[in-house]
Amino acid sequence: MLDLIWLVPALPLAGFLILVAAGARLGEPRAGWVATAFTSASFVVTALVWISLLGRDAENRVFEKVLFDWLPAGNLRVEAGFLVDPLAITMALFVTFVSSLIHLYSVGYMHGDPKFSKFFVYLNLFVFSMLMLVLGNNLVLTFLGWEGVGACSYLLISFWHTRESAARAGKKAFITNRVGDWGFMLATFLIFTTLGTVTYTDIGALAPNLAGGTATAVSLLLLVAAAGKSAQLPLYVWLPDAMEGPTPVSALIHAATMVTAGVYLLSRMSPVLVHSDVSLRIIAVVGTATALFAALAATAQHDIKKVLAYSTVSQLGYMFLAVGSGAYVAALFHMITHAFFKALLFLGAGSVIHAMNDEQDMRYMGALRKVMPITGATFIVGWLAIAGVPPFAGFWSKDDILLAAWEMDGGGGLGKVLWAVGLFTALLTAYYMSRQVFMVFYGEAHWNEARPAPATDNDEVDLAEFEGPPETVTVEAHSEVHPHESPWTMWVPLVVLATGAALGGLLNLPVIGDWLFLERFLEPVFAGTMHHITAGTGTKLLLAAIATTGALIGIWFAAQVWLWRRVDGRKLEPRLLEDAFEVDAAYARFFGGPGRATAQLAADTDRVVVDGAVNGVAQGTRRLGFLLQPAQSGLVRQYAIGIAVGALGLATWLLIGAVA
Repeated sequence: MLDLIWLVPALPLAGFLILVAAGARLGEPRAGWVATAFTSASFVVTALVWISLLGRDAENRVFEKVLFDWLPAGNLRVEAGFLVDPLAITMALFVTFVSSLIHLYSVGYMHGDPKFSKFFVYLNLFVFSMLMLVLGNNLVLTFLGWEGVGACSYLLISFWHTRESAARAGKKAFITNRVGDWGFMLATFLIFTTLGTVTYTDIGALAPNLAGGTATAVSLLLLVAAAGKSAQLPLYVWLPDAMEGPTPVSALIHAATMVTAGVYLLSRMSPVLVHSDVSLRIIAVVGTATALFAALAATAQHDIKKVLAYSTVSQLGYMFLAVGSGAYVAALFHMITHAFFKALLFLGAGSVIHAMNDEQDMRYMGALRKVMPITGATFIVGWLAIAGVPPFAGFWSKDDILLAAWEMDGGGGLGKVLWAVGLFTALLTAYYMSRQVFMVFYGEAHWNEARPAPATDNDEVDLAEFEGPPETVTVEAHSEVHPHESPWTMWVPLVVLATGAALGGLLNLPVIGDWLFLERFLEPVFAGTMHHITAGTGTKLLLAAIATTGALIGIWFAAQVWLWRRVDGRKLEPRLLEDAFEVDAAYARFFGGPGRATAQLAADTDRVVVDGAVNGVAQGTRRLGFLLQPAQSGLVRQYAIGIAVGALGLATWLLIGAVA
């Protein structure tokens, strides 16, 4: 059965090719069903491969399927092959499972879109690229998938490219990720130069031979790569804008595919990371800082999808904290539970937007739980999971990460500091997610309240200064909204994902007979690189109780503000947080000012110095040719006279030399 691993990426690729050739003729909804069928078939094959892998002894759960030699060049030998081990198959399982549900959801969500079939072309290509990324047996093949998901993210984020904000968001994602690609390529070059291989199994065997400085350099370059794909400071700026694409795209990018690639890469390269304590600490600090930064920004957003976008950045920060703490299983555990509850939350948000005639401002929602009972109930499950309320899945995975941070050997109490920041971030997470739930599903209905008039040249309305439903501002006419529950193709995936968000903790549950299925399954991959928890049961229970208390405080405070209205919420939403500390504006000022000037200077230097030198050599050669041109008359008699004169001159010179 393991020999069929090639079918896992081949099935979405086949769906992509069929839709390219016949998608327009298939039309709606058949194109969507074809795409969904091929992705679901990929999940079934992945599950069969996983079952076959379980049938092997733990130490023998590594299998490579080499299709052919792809790039044989001198000492470089790159295979087109797949690596089947617990890490790869875990990634493939949740990627195909969640992607299948998102495909099904999209059949209903994209109903009526004129580019319905093209959307599923991109979606299937996205899944194929992600599977190549996680199943490739070497860095080069992983990079192929890495670039594939980057290209697909551009196509899908800017899918509605006639909308300027969507086109701009697609370009921002594409350009920002090129920085990460630079780190990936340099890390690959350095690994090959040092170890002579790019194959993961060989890297794992030879990594102990790396010098400390080389291991640090490779690890930091991998961090740059991972920060680009997984949206960490300072390269996170593309991910909040990725919500400009259709909501299923947001769910696919934020939950199951692209943003998890960086965490996967760092985990896969753990044999290198383990030889650089400095790099691990930097990874942990970057992740913790990103988690806090994004959580603060999420507390002041009004767009229902943008809250979730900053939440994704924050949750990815937790995964980086886990990697930096050596807790790779905890990072992957949170990646899996996050895939469940974040896909659920994004698809739930899409269901709300669908019912609200494309309204995304939470200030014009409220009381939707009554008219959208399935969406409301499933969204609440996702809220409790991400807020870290036991026994929902997010509690267990986030608690694992905080426990690893507590035990981190960072010197000078670094681990305790990161634990404290992570704990505060968890409180913020519970607060801003509760704020979202209360604004959208509880309280009074604001569905048909007047909106501020759009800004014009003669009558400008500053939307940035708008606070809450308007009372005395100039307003525009707004069509009446009648919210309703979404069709079954949309709510069935919500129910399935809600089940995962509620029960996903069973994958790695330490309190029931030490039920650590995921840890034991992944342990052979991280043997020798993974940090093992040494805290006693009392410490674990105390830290879990503190984390739970923090989550409940965040929910309680959000209820005081946004449910019972005992505190003015506008005072908790300063412009600085709403603008995410104006990082985007700072980037725009830099690249529009000093950045543009530096680029212009480089262009001028290239034109004057580099091109000038090349053109100068050419001009000199040309002028020398003009000087020699008269000697090339084409007359044989002149050439003969020239030879005779030359011979006579040479003989005279030799004679004079002999006499002297």
